[in-house]
Amino acid sequence: MFTSIWQALAEHPEFIAMLTIPPVTAFVTWAHVWMALEMLFRPIKFWGIPINGMPFGLKGLGWQGIVPAKAGKISGVIVDQTLSKLGKLDEFFQAMEPEEMADFITSTVDKNLEQLIDEIMLERHQGIWNNMPYAIRRRIYAHAHKELATVMKSLVLDLTYNVESLVDMRQMIVRKMESDRKLMVDMFLRVGKKEINFIWKISALIGFGFGIIQMGIFYFVPQHWTVPFFAAIWGALTNWIAIWMVFNPVEPRYITFIRIFHRDEDGVHLMLPHIHRYSWQGGFMKRQDEVSSVFAEIVVNELVTLENIMHEMMYGAKADETRTLMKKHLYDLLESPVVATTLKMGMTSRELDEFKDTIIDKSIDATMVPIRSPELNTSRASKIFGLFESRIRALSPQEFQNLLRPAFKEDEMTLVVLGAITGLLAGWLHLVAVFF
Repeated sequence: MFTSIWQALAEHPEFIAMLTIPPVTAFVTWAHVWMALEMLFRPIKFWGIPINGMPFGLKGLGWQGIVPAKAGKISGVIVDQTLSKLGKLDEFFQAMEPEEMADFITSTVDKNLEQLIDEIMLERHQGIWNNMPYAIRRRIYAHAHKELATVMKSLVLDLTYNVESLVDMRQMIVRKMESDRKLMVDMFLRVGKKEINFIWKISALIGFGFGIIQMGIFYFVPQHWTVPFFAAIWGALTNWIAIWMVFNPVEPRYITFIRIFHRDEDGVHLMLPHIHRYSWQGGFMKRQDEVSSVFAEIVVNELVTLENIMHEMMYGAKADETRTLMKKHLYDLLESPVVATTLKMGMTSRELDEFKDTIIDKSIDATMVPIRSPELNTSRASKIFGLFESRIRALSPQEFQNLLRPAFKEDEMTLVVLGAITGLLAGWLHLVAVFF
């Protein structure tokens, strides 16, 4: 049978040119899938000539990777469809053990407390502070040192209990991704590394199979226009099939067959025939346990971190509410007789209010210094890693696929059309170079 097919093909007047179709199709498919994946993630920043007022949200004549260009939208989808199902922010914040955080912050701030007090007083009321007897200054320092631990602990605990009302986790993560688009790209590349490599490698095999089909079509329809025409079709289909294989089927489907061999480290071996069930599921969903660890590590070290939560709390959309809550605790430091008497004697009511606002601003800045400590953030991340990892593993396949699916779904049609265009161009070049 194969001999007769080969003889029939060999008698075709363009036999040699026909033989080039499968390998050329395989190479072109591999190349344009590589290009499509590169264009999905790179460049991080727009490269080209910026032009205002371009349609379809284009930035000008050039290109920016689809994922970094739409970092805000894609990260919002991930939060809405996946991260929001892992738990509430106050639960994660409490798991970071706020009392330990308060002790760490207190010890850091306490070292520079007297300098902080001097800075506030010299900035707002230099004359009062310079003329104040040193003994009174020492009493103010001592009072602040004594009350700091109690005030800081009650403040951190209060912030913990109110974190849900003070921080919008979606907004926090979207803002982080938009400000660091490389982080978004790195996240997808780490989470979907095997799937991206699979798409790239399987494309050549799929292209070779389509090339054999096209060779058969050309044998029965020996028209030169079929070469670029079907190259465009194969280009579009390859990109679509490769992406589909990564995410489908979402739920495992079991296929029963008779197995007559098995594979191990030594190779493939025959075995007694027996009935075997194969679990057919999208490649990404099959790696849920493995991906859970990778994604949890990214979340706790880059997204839901102590620094990000506190930064959003202090400087985000609810910053005014945070300041109001802080006033309730920090103003306690001003209620000792020596501090209150000194301030009221040297300031008007308006000056005292402005002075209190300065205390809040300086206290926020002073508090954020230890909050940014890598040591503190790493230790807090280790406390919530297991929580995130176990809950990502417990996601349904439908929920789990949304960790990676938005990157492809956002502009899946763009990748398919790109495959068709590059296939058409490559088919035309193949036609000119080999058939003419």
